[in-house]
Amino acid sequence: MPRPCRLLLAALLWLPSLAATAATDALRQVNVGYYEFPPYSYTDAQGLPSGAILELSARLLEHAGYQASFRSYPGARLYGGLQDGSVQLWPGAPGKTELIGHTLETRQELGQIALNLYFRPDTLLPRLPEDLAGQGVILISGYSYWQPVSQWLNDPALGIVTHRTASHTAALQMLQRRRGDYLLDYQMPVEQARRRLGMAELPFVQLQRLPLKLIVSRHAPGAEALRDALDRAYEELHAAGADLRLP
Repeated sequence: MPRPCRLLLAALLWLPSLAATAATDALRQVNVGYYEFPPYSYTDAQGLPSGAILELSARLLEHAGYQASFRSYPGARLYGGLQDGSVQLWPGAPGKTELIGHTLETRQELGQIALNLYFRPDTLLPRLPEDLAGQGVILISGYSYWQPVSQWLNDPALGIVTHRTASHTAALQMLQRRRGDYLLDYQMPVEQARRRLGMAELPFVQLQRLPLKLIVSRHAPGAEALRDALDRAYEELHAAGADLRLP
């Protein structure tokens, strides 16, 4: 066979192989959504995804044979992406009402987070939920909550006045300046912000302790296979002695 023909044949044989490889790589990429929840998940000063749970998610995905593509979303858009499959994976807390029937979750628990109600030292320990009636509660914009906390916030009989702010630092400053009576927030982000401000520890009531897992959209291609692969990856890395603990 003349040399030009041989080269043409080789090229024709190579192109389908290249296309198959590209398709495989595309299938292996996983769109991971997160919201700003330092120190677990956040966008750093260079605009890059950072945080302990994102690092752990990337490590588990890589071990399972996938590649993570991270993107930050506001809470409502993140849940919407999990509902339609455009977000394939979220490292977060299971049990969100909006996600019932739309997601799978890994068996393995990655860690836990505590939801607390903070108040100033001159405030009496509240009886819940009755002492919240008519009070101002500071919330972080974009966050949503589990029952019964979500019920308290929306209960007209309690008449809670909510004040929203964009950051944990601003929320602590609002509480300190009496622009709200209580702060509803998660312990790790509050501790990080409090240390940054040089504030003394605040009294609080722990409302909930929530597990952190990898949440997979049921509407993503190969959802069950992805969930099972992540569980196997966790088990294999743990058996090999890897430190998979979150703060």
